[in-house]
Amino acid sequence: MTKKFNFDVTATDGRARTGVITTSRGDIRTPAFMPVGTAATVKAMLPESVRATGADILLGNTYHLMLRPTAERIARLGGLHRFMNWERPILTDSGGFQVMSLAGLRKLTEEGVTFKSHIDGSRHALTPERSVEIQALLGSDIVMAFDECTPYPADEATARRSMELSMRWARRSRDAFGDRPGHALFGIQQGSIYRDQRAESAEKLREIGFDGYAVGGLAVGEGQEMMFSVLDYAPEMLPADKPRYLMGVGKPDDIVGAVERGIDMMDCVLPSRSGRTGQAFTRFGVVNIRNARHQDDPRPLDEQCTCPACRNYSRAYLHHVNRAQEIIASMLLTWHNLHYFQELMQGLRDAIAEGRLAGFVADFHALRAGGDIDPL
Repeated sequence: MTKKFNFDVTATDGRARTGVITTSRGDIRTPAFMPVGTAATVKAMLPESVRATGADILLGNTYHLMLRPTAERIARLGGLHRFMNWERPILTDSGGFQVMSLAGLRKLTEEGVTFKSHIDGSRHALTPERSVEIQALLGSDIVMAFDECTPYPADEATARRSMELSMRWARRSRDAFGDRPGHALFGIQQGSIYRDQRAESAEKLREIGFDGYAVGGLAVGEGQEMMFSVLDYAPEMLPADKPRYLMGVGKPDDIVGAVERGIDMMDCVLPSRSGRTGQAFTRFGVVNIRNARHQDDPRPLDEQCTCPACRNYSRAYLHHVNRAQEIIASMLLTWHNLHYFQELMQGLRDAIAEGRLAGFVADFHALRAGGDIDPL
């Protein structure tokens, strides 16, 4: 029998929550950070290595997979889980973010979006129905409703038009999804930075009814202060008994602030992308391994970290392979970053469960403010 999608909050501390999302492919501990596997791979990582960092769920990308290798091909080959050798839960985005980020390549109407492929210029139509169909072909466990990610800045009239379109598309996504036991559909709240629009969007989504709810349209250039001011009210407009997902976030301090404000799930390309450009996230902040100060340093990136990069290699070696553009540099720094992000999530979960989140957050900020260890 297929396991029902379910969410249980096991503890709260202020507005922060910790709990478990139950899926037919395994449990997701919340707050959860989802590494991004855009093209059916977390770049520079084996799936079993991603799991070893502590990840319970990955994110796949509808837009990129529909273009290459196509959702139909992945379905014929047994679905995305088998295709990429990841048997745990997968959440797929809807393609809505690309509606915004690839604005120069698309035409937007009430029906949906017509894209020009960034790969070969071929034309593709993406509607709520087609987005949900693609995600079903991929076999994703958590399907996202198709929306337009409102760009920032947007005046009130533009934000409202965009939000109302997304709510009409949310209804169509729900209708297209139908009844799929063991799979979940999440709606996406829009409304930019306007409180009344966020409230209206949340109300419309609740009327339609979803298995989880995302806060969309943030982390699109508005800055942390503005993002947090929206998160001070937006999550609590969404049902308390369902997961709340903040899309596309973020830096470690973004994550901590979002969790403090009641967010349960997040995703971001940052740990993997930064790993490929020589940036390492540590308890002391961001370390740029390309800097000459590391070239003679025999110490690990972070002596308390248990990832392979820190256990087995020096800063001097990581500096060398990065400067020499060796593939192992991307592998080791990506592993380290994903490990750090998952360790942060575990720390947050434990702190919430034990009612000591405020102290955990204060220590987190104090360590980062102190900066990296002194050069030798």
